[in-house]
Amino acid sequence: MTSTAVADPQATPQTEAPKRRFKLHVPSAFTILFILTVIAVAATWMVPAGSYSKLAFDSSSQTLQVTSPQGEVESLPATQEQLDKLNVKIGIEKFTGGSLKKPISIPGTYQRLDSTPQGIADITQSMVTGTVEAADIIVFILVLGGLIGVVNATGAFEAGLLALTKKTKGREFALVFMVSLLMVLGGTSCGLEEEAVAFYPILVPVFLALGYDSIICVGAIFLAGSMGTTFSTINPFSVVIASNAAGIVFTEGLIWRVVGCVVGATVVIGYLWWYARKIKANPAASYTWEDHEAFSAQWALKGNNEGFEFNWQKKLILVLFVAAFPIMVWGVMSQGWWFPTMAASFLAITIVIMILSLFGKSRLNEKALVDAFTEGSSSLVGVSLIIGLARGINYVMEQGKISDTLLYYSSNMVEGMSGPLFILAMLVIFFFLGFIVPSSSGLAVLSMPIFAPLADTVGMPRWIIVCAYQWGQYAMLFLAPTGLVMATLQMLDMKYSHWLKFVWPMVAFVFGFGGLMLVAQVLTA
Repeated sequence: MTSTAVADPQATPQTEAPKRRFKLHVPSAFTILFILTVIAVAATWMVPAGSYSKLAFDSSSQTLQVTSPQGEVESLPATQEQLDKLNVKIGIEKFTGGSLKKPISIPGTYQRLDSTPQGIADITQSMVTGTVEAADIIVFILVLGGLIGVVNATGAFEAGLLALTKKTKGREFALVFMVSLLMVLGGTSCGLEEEAVAFYPILVPVFLALGYDSIICVGAIFLAGSMGTTFSTINPFSVVIASNAAGIVFTEGLIWRVVGCVVGATVVIGYLWWYARKIKANPAASYTWEDHEAFSAQWALKGNNEGFEFNWQKKLILVLFVAAFPIMVWGVMSQGWWFPTMAASFLAITIVIMILSLFGKSRLNEKALVDAFTEGSSSLVGVSLIIGLARGINYVMEQGKISDTLLYYSSNMVEGMSGPLFILAMLVIFFFLGFIVPSSSGLAVLSMPIFAPLADTVGMPRWIIVCAYQWGQYAMLFLAPTGLVMATLQMLDMKYSHWLKFVWPMVAFVFGFGGLMLVAQVLTA
């Protein structure tokens, strides 16, 4: 949204800029991901290649398919007895019922392979391939951008948000609180992460009009949602699939995760409240103060009410726009929607809004609406490419066959340790594996069949390993350039150094609190 800022609804606060002795310069998101791609290519020359055998269920033949490290495929009967022979301590119904759709690693099958180092040409090839593999998310984001562009062209955003800022005067943080709480609940229940990018264009202008900065925007949406996902309770893309891959029921350890989620939500909302009060008292204390003028020019509402009558038509457009998001959440949670279906639902609502906008006093013509959709989509091209480039890094490591090697050496490091030391080491290992495999479901199916049996050797329940996986991986995903954070920062044009300064206390909290919870689980199990 391109416009100028509105006046702060609060009394004018102090704007004394804090003294800064040191300024960390961090390259842009594209440059960081390019550097990481080069490093990943270099790692394929230094880390030995290797792989576990992979196990998957073939629904067409109703058999188990075992793929050896050399690529040979063997079909086996889909029986519990066969899984026991493979030392896979998972119920056969997890495979036949569709709970485990991705191939899992078979314990004890790691083999060294001939090195397959990647070359200079693979740097750019991986970028292209990663982008192609992320096509479903990219289409979703482009359709979202088009929807936003159309709604913005109707003037419904400005009219509705100007009305909202008048009603929330003096209670500004209440909106931050509600958004944060909803994001925590979305994260813990259905892993609301990539989909959360849809909320920025709605909420950023609101937060800005209420006197907040870009940090509050990302904190209330990305950080709060990630905190909920960190302490997932019933999230099918994290704790459920990890529990399935570990051979247990996901309700094991649920009470601990519920307690963790309550504490995590309290901490993240309290942290946002502290920061919000800080910048209300002195806007120059904002971690992104140096960029506030450019940010306001891009996202703020217009400074007058001319042309922004909040009539029935604009109210209906906003209702349709907002309705797209609970429909999306409902589809993901109960209907098994994925990005193509979500994109189709957003496109359907966009078309309805475009037809509605052809009529009335403030009607737009067909060309204006199509141009608005195109411009809205083009504004999110950078975000889409960031997601593709991040996937390219994982593609390099997979092609170089070093991901399983890192997993193998990690499991060897913790084997034979005592309970509390073992589980803390697992927390650290999952932290670093979260950088290598930023997908929660991907890391779950790769690592759980390997690490879960290690819990048996030290006499602890496997659900504690699942907790270590959640808290370790997501402590990394708050800041990992290979995860979603770069796409988020790119969308808001925020420097990584500014985000790092804000988020590190939350990373420390997850590590500290998560570590204490894990030790308590081991001692009381």
